[in-house]
Amino acid sequence: MILINVKFPVKPEHADAWPEITREFTETTLAEPGNLWFEWSRSVKEPSTYVLIEAFTDEGAGPHVNSPHFAQMQKEFPQYLTATPQIISEQIDSDGWGPMGELQVD
Repeated sequence: MILINVKFPVKPEHADAWPEITREFTETTLAEPGNLWFEWSRSVKEPSTYVLIEAFTDEGAGPHVNSPHFAQMQKEFPQYLTATPQIISEQIDSDGWGPMGELQVD
């Protein structure tokens, strides 16, 4: 699987609206056959920063970045950002989430 984390530095005046700004892109990506998950979180430390955690099958990442909605995102998102997003993208040997070994809930 390909695991990707991206930090989006959103302009403060758009930070509260970011979930709505990204809604169509998010929903379209979630509908892709190779998408495993696509989840946004807002930083507690930097409220204008959103972190996207996404995962794709090995075959799913290529079609995602070559899709029309990805190209549209590349055109639309920069106007809402203060800087280029920072990314970590790695192919890992996993097929999904698993239980945390260091913390158990009974």
